[in-house]
This record gives sequence, C-alpha cells and structure tokens, in this order.
Amino acid sequence: MQRSKSLIIGLISLVLIAVLVVILLLKDSSELVSIKQAQELIESNPPQKIIFDRDYLYFDIQDKRYRVNKESVLPMVGYLGWDFPIESKNERMKGEMIGELGILIVILLGLAVLFQAFKMIFNKNKDASPKKVASSHFDAPSPLSSLEQSNNDALVHSPLSSSVTFKDVAGISEVKEELFEIIDYLKNTKKYQDLGIKLPKGVLLIGPPGVGKTMIAKAVAGEAGVPFFYQSGSSFVQIYVGMGAKRVRDLFLRAKSKSPSIIFIDEIDAVGKARGNTRSDEREATLNQLLTEMDGFEDSSGVIIIGATNKIEVLDEALLRSGRFDRRIYVELPDLNEREHIFEVYLQGKSHRLDVKEVARLCVGFSGAAIASLVNESALNALRRKSPVIELEDILATKDKVLVGKKKRLSFSEKEKEILATYQSAKALSAYWLEVDFDKISLIADSFKEIDKELVSKTELVNKIKVALAGNIAVEMMHHQIFSNAQEDIAKAKEIATQMCEQYGMAERLMTDSSDILVILESAKKEMSEFLSDSKPALMKVAKHLLAQERLSKEEIKTLIDDAFER
Repeated sequence: MQRSKSLIIGLISLVLIAVLVVILLLKDSSELVSIKQAQELIESNPPQKIIFDRDYLYFDIQDKRYRVNKESVLPMVGYLGWDFPIESKNERMKGEMIGELGILIVILLGLAVLFQAFKMIFNKNKDASPKKVASSHFDAPSPLSSLEQSNNDALVHSPLSSSVTFKDVAGISEVKEELFEIIDYLKNTKKYQDLGIKLPKGVLLIGPPGVGKTMIAKAVAGEAGVPFFYQSGSSFVQIYVGMGAKRVRDLFLRAKSKSPSIIFIDEIDAVGKARGNTRSDEREATLNQLLTEMDGFEDSSGVIIIGATNKIEVLDEALLRSGRFDRRIYVELPDLNEREHIFEVYLQGKSHRLDVKEVARLCVGFSGAAIASLVNESALNALRRKSPVIELEDILATKDKVLVGKKKRLSFSEKEKEILATYQSAKALSAYWLEVDFDKISLIADSFKEIDKELVSKTELVNKIKVALAGNIAVEMMHHQIFSNAQEDIAKAKEIATQMCEQYGMAERLMTDSSDILVILESAKKEMSEFLSDSKPALMKVAKHLLAQERLSKEEIKTLIDDAFER
C-alpha cells in the first residue's frame, strides 16, 4: 500500500512539473515598448531581423528582447526606414515549443525512473538486513516481501540438471529394474504415446531414512537427461493462507513448460498427511491443490512425479489411489552384497587395509548414508591415531557411534564394574552358545547383529529373547540382586515375544493375549537360568577377563569358553 501511494504522488508531481514548464515556455518575457522607443532602439543598434506573430513585432538588442504593437507599426515600416527582413513567427514557434516540451518531458521521466530505481535498490538492501528478516516472520506480508517471495519461488522451482547416474548409486539393483522403463519413457515419450501406453503418473519411493531415495530420483533424471525439479514437502506448508497451493501450482506449471521432466517431492508426508482431525485449512488446501495438479496432467505432458516417504501409513488415501501414485517402490536397507558394493564406492580414493566383505558383514542394519558416515568417521579416527590408512580397529571404534550415537560414559565404582562384567559376560556366553551372532562385548555395550534375512524361525527369535534375559538372570544368580541396567534388554525381550504372538502366530493359540506372551518369556527365563547355573565356571572366567580388559572380541570369548569347558 505504501509503495502504491508513493507511485501516485510521484506521477502527480511529474504532471505538475510538466504543466509548470509549459506555462514558463508559453509566457512572454519580452519588454513592451512604444513605436518611438522602438525607433530609437533600432537606430542606435540595428537588429538583424524582426519577427512578428499575431499581435506583436519582436526584435533582440544586446541579449534583450523587445516587442511593439504590430497593428501600429506595420503601416509605418516604409516611413521608419527599416530595411532588414521581417519574418512571421507563428509556425516556427509551434515546432520549437513541441520539440522543447518533448525533450523536457523525456528528461524528467528518465530522472523519475532513475530515482525510483535507486529508491527500490536502497529499500531492498535495507530489508535484507538480519534485523528485517528476523521480524518478517511476525509481520503481515508487504508487497515488497511478496515480490521477494515470488523471486524465491522462482529460484526454488528452477530445474536442475542431474549428473548422477545409476553407476553412482550402489545397492539398489531391484529398484533399478523398476525404474528402467520410466527412464525409457522419458527418453522416448513419443514411442509410448504412439502405442497408446500410459505409464504411471507418479512413483512413490518408500523406505527408512538414509537408503538413498533422493539419490535414486536424481539418478533417474540423470539417466533420462531431463530437467529435475526438487522440492521438500515441508516447503509447501506456509503460514499464509493460499501460499502453499500457489507454490504447488507454480511448480507444476514450470515442470510442464520444461517437459519431459521429473518432479521429486521429498518427505511428501509433510504435505500429504490424511485430511481431517486437527489438520489446518491451509494444509488441506495445499494437499487439494497437489491432488488436482496430479489429476490435471494430460497424457502428453511428459512429467513424472516421484515422491519419497518413510511414513506411508500417514498419507491421505486420495494421494495413493490409482491415477496418482500408481507405482510404489520399497527401498529396503542394503543386504550383505549391497553393503559390500556401497563400501567399495565410498572407500575409493582412501588408503585402507580392510576386508570389505568382513566389514560389510559387521554392519547389518546400516543404510547407505550410515555407511558413508562410517567410512568418514573411520578415516578421522585413523588420522587421530596418526595412521596413514584405515584399519579394522577404526571401523570397530566408530561403528556404534555412527549407528546409535556416542553415549556419555559415567564413572563406575568397582562394585558396579563387577555387576556390569557379569551382566555382559552372561549375554556373550549365551549368544555364543545359542549361535546369536555378535562382534564384541564391553563393560557398557554389546554388538549383537540383527538377523539379515527375510524368514526367521521361532527358535531364532526365542534365542534372542534368552540372550536379552541372560544378563539379568546371571546378576541375580551371582549378586542376589536385580539392577536397573536391564531396562533396554527387558523391553527388547517383551517386544520380540509380542511380535511372535500377535504377528507371526508362534504362540500356542492364534487368538492370543498377554498370557501367551508371558508363557514365552517365562519359558525362556527358566531355560536360561538352568544353562547359566550349569555354566558358572565359563561365566566367571569371561567376567574376570572382561573386568580386566573392558572389551573382548568374539574370538577371545570363544577361546575363554572353550578353555573353561575343557577343564
């Protein structure tokens, strides 16, 4: 509003100046003299010529203009003896006035434009200061902020040229097969249209964080050689009503203008959550606009939408129906071979002495992003050791920190260390005996591997429950007390038992309740108590060495257990 007022005031001022200039040009500034005075002036200093208009005769003497009444002078020109030329002034005056007035108006307009331009630049720089940006979140949007918002939208919606290909993305062999026909469609759109083939309008990538969903979308764009529009779902969620829908509309318009192209919406659950309940009108309007745009695509548009989420259960059903996200691709955590391939990619150019297959075997549950972080952290650990190469000890030193974060270590008393040694040794002993794989054991942490396969037997799940309960059973048996350090393991054992009953049908009854879960837990506890009671010598030997060294590898534990049972 303020800017509009300034513009109106400027235009009015410009018009007033122009009128004033016209008045000044039209005003006659010459001195009126009588015939006698004119005769005296001309005789003393004859002019070159005399110019007359409708009313007066004009002549210039010594840089001053005089005028005399034309009607009284013209009849006496011959008598006065004026022999210099007398010219008419009417036509020439009009041309001069129009020309001078036009030049002046152009100059004034130019100055006004320059003034406004400098003013806008100054205001823009002023508004871009940190103080102004900080306060803009609380103020109503001004026209200038709306203009800046439009400029920001243009930048956000600018297409990217992806240089990523499937060679750069390791560990997604099954996903690649699903996407190859999408790539071929983008490369040869006309071929599919001529055959009447309609490919999915949308592809939804589903998987846990860090598995490479964004990289996959970039690789599709890179392989197809088409523009790539990236947008996060949260960027559509605006505090101003209508802004989210506008951004969706602008994004799709730009993508259509650059077709064939790819729109990638990361974390689409931020904008695509189910409508109703506590959702705001602005969020619903944004989702409705997204649904409308996806429906509005013509078959010839050549635009593919790729969405990514790890929370498909919260998405609105309308977003998942046929004709929108027709194809869903599940991107799982990499298996052993895929992890090995990913490690090879990230270890390129780095000096190391690693058995890549063995390292990949140690990293069950790692995503591609976690493996990248692990390699980098291991390189930093090698640097701290002043070693020029990455070794297995660097991987083992940083693996847990990358996967679950580095926990703050408290100082323990000698009695607490004995309890922890007993607890961890019981878990290691039972895991070794029940063939639950692990890497190492320490006073305050363990490194049990998740089962890296699709089908898991009831025996394997029960063994995991036994390992989780082993530490608490051993501490109670050796120290005649139960301590609070078993919290996570008890919760894990309950979770596995619940899954066995409610999801896998492994209880004695298919229609289960809490009593079935209790039967599994109590049975595992009883069997584990008997085993540890019979294995006290091995348990005490492992606990003694763990208390002294604070960390034991699986091979060291095997040696200690074999030695204890041989005696």
